[in-house]
Amino acid sequence: MNHPTAVPEASSPSPTGSAPAGRAPRRDSLGPVGLVLGGAVSVQFGGALAVSLMPRAGALGVVTLRLLVAALVLLVVCRPRVRGHSRADWGTVIVFGITMAAMNGLFYQSLARIPLGPAVTLEVLGPLALSVVTSRRAVNLVWAGLALGGVFLLSGGGFGDLDPVGVGFALAAGAMWAAYIVFSARTGRRFPQADGLALAMAVAAVLFLPLGAVESGTRLLDPTTLALGAAVAVLSSVLPYTLELLALRRLPASTFAILMSLEPALAATAGFLVLGQVLSPTETLAITLVIAASMGAVRTQAGRGKAAGVPVKPVKPVKKVGD
Repeated sequence: MNHPTAVPEASSPSPTGSAPAGRAPRRDSLGPVGLVLGGAVSVQFGGALAVSLMPRAGALGVVTLRLLVAALVLLVVCRPRVRGHSRADWGTVIVFGITMAAMNGLFYQSLARIPLGPAVTLEVLGPLALSVVTSRRAVNLVWAGLALGGVFLLSGGGFGDLDPVGVGFALAAGAMWAAYIVFSARTGRRFPQADGLALAMAVAAVLFLPLGAVESGTRLLDPTTLALGAAVAVLSSVLPYTLELLALRRLPASTFAILMSLEPALAATAGFLVLGQVLSPTETLAITLVIAASMGAVRTQAGRGKAAGVPVKPVKPVKKVGD
């Protein structure tokens, strides 16, 4: 859902509000850094809670509840204008919503089969690959090599300890995350503030509702399930989006993206504390390599942006308003 890399375009419709160059005092940045880390922790513990909810509602049911609650909150808060948009505007927001639905559905299918830490690590490869592809600097080959080394370690030479279907779902979710980044940027250019995000979330919720109803049926109406689903939506979407929005008003975008690179580690921590998912030393090293690759890619893109005199905006999947 997360975040970890940087591309030349904004990945979300939220304002960045980066601090001017040379005017980001360390003390002033501590508050925004805390907000970003708080949002990231909220996302991953929301994911852990979602895993614990799956036996009650199923993976598709959990995604349905999360998207529905998040959509309702965003629509009420943002109150997006639905008139006056062109056919191209609506086409963009609909594709954005489809991408968001696919990203969430695939990621939660992976969580139903493999631990949270490895799932997030594999998903991060999508934005990381996008960052490497959009940059022409040779140093990004180093970051790509680090990431591939981490994946090889994580796989144990063939993903023998991980469900290959879960691995496939996580990688597919990463590909959708990369697509999410592209269409999020396009939506942000066509809709003011977070209007496009709210409308896209509503599209994703409507698309997923039949899937959740088929898999879970009346279980979705159970009061406990509804309450837990709402908690997942708040922890994984509403709260982190709000915290990140506040942080980006005072925090340089490159710093934000580097902090987002820590998500695989936070996911592994949440998986251990909430779900008792213990990682082996090899898996821990693998996650560390992917984090290092993500941070390296972010710093490379940030350096490229400064050299060109253009601010670099972070890849931030509101997921993880979306994940």
